[in-house]
Amino acid sequence: MHKTYPMAQKSFVLTNKNILVQGLWIVTFTVLTAIGAQIEIPYQPVPLTLQTFFVLLAGAILGKRNGTLSMCLYLLVGVIGLPVFSGWSFGFAKIIGPTGGYLLSFPIAAFIIGYLNQRQNNFYLSLITMFVGIFIIFSLGTLHLNVVYYHDWSKSISNGFLIFSLWDGVKMVVAAAVATKINRIRMRSIQKIS
Repeated sequence: MHKTYPMAQKSFVLTNKNILVQGLWIVTFTVLTAIGAQIEIPYQPVPLTLQTFFVLLAGAILGKRNGTLSMCLYLLVGVIGLPVFSGWSFGFAKIIGPTGGYLLSFPIAAFIIGYLNQRQNNFYLSLITMFVGIFIIFSLGTLHLNVVYYHDWSKSISNGFLIFSLWDGVKMVVAAAVATKINRIRMRSIQKIS
């Protein structure tokens, strides 16, 4: 009984440290998404930003749980008043406005990417998960855009989905390459430890 106690205590300490590291990664991706929101090409009613790049990476690198938590934290800090949305905006009005569907899709996309990716170190499989994530973001975003703004499917699809095709195709490929590289490095470091 006495021999097992130090191991249990050591395990508890490592778990706490791991939680701290995970928390730092969650906050890091929340901050990166906020920075990505400010890198934009102005367009009405939905600007072209770098946000989705970090949503894709959050799911692929942090996994389904932590990727989702990072995007939920991003939405939370924006709603409570920190200027993290595009154009340094904030507040609940952004959630119910034209861009709200895209924002609300971020945690869903991160979860699905994390679930499908499972830290893949294969570029092509990672690219497929990125495509699924982008499709979720723009499908939900376009649906919301149609309901609250256009009330016209052709305009919603044209200005809320198709307009982003080339821009987000590039982000998808780069995100898949970055995630694959990071996950390969992670796998090698795990193998060295074990």
